[in-house]
Amino acid sequence: MLVRIPDVLSKTQVSEMRHLIDGANWVDGNVTSGSQAALAKQNEQLAGDTLQAQQAGNIILDALQTNPLFISAALPHKVYPPLFNRYAGGQNFGNHVDNSIRPLPNSDFRIRTDLSATLFLAEPDSYDGGELIIDDTYGSHSIKLDAGDMILYPSTSLHRVTPVTRGVRVASFFWLQSMVRDDGQRTLLFDMDRSIQALTASNPDHPSIVQLTGVYHNLVRRWATV
Repeated sequence: MLVRIPDVLSKTQVSEMRHLIDGANWVDGNVTSGSQAALAKQNEQLAGDTLQAQQAGNIILDALQTNPLFISAALPHKVYPPLFNRYAGGQNFGNHVDNSIRPLPNSDFRIRTDLSATLFLAEPDSYDGGELIIDDTYGSHSIKLDAGDMILYPSTSLHRVTPVTRGVRVASFFWLQSMVRDDGQRTLLFDMDRSIQALTASNPDHPSIVQLTGVYHNLVRRWATV
């Protein structure tokens, strides 16, 4: 399931974040790569131990905590602290699959990567190329979103970033461990939750709302791994 989550950050928040991170310490993007990804990856990454990276990451985490679409789609249990990358001058990231387990350096924190997220921090007309291509059973999906929008997709997906031939592509990326491990089950729950919300908005007194809400929570209770 691919879910676009618009306006995770406002344009003002994006501008403030870019002001915070653009002049910080950027390093070779392979500092977080596994052996497979290191062969395909050409980009820069904001050093994760900098104050700017931590402050910017906290802004994103705070925004996600109050985003109902994100919560409905991800059913998050653990969220890896957001990282930041940028591509320019032909840099790209070839086909790869994200590592299944992602530890946080110098800590005992680790997550199973059920979902991957990319939050775009540059407007799409400010750079050429840089599309995130995600392959699934329905084909290849080319994604290039407005600054402040985010794409959420299964970490099992084969994906890549096409070469950036003009301008600079800046984004945040991170992983999530969901309370519901199976993507098919999460998709069913997401569809049901959205349907319940739509029914509540159009007919708040409908007697089926309570019953459907109960079914939703009983399925979460059955499928959750926490």
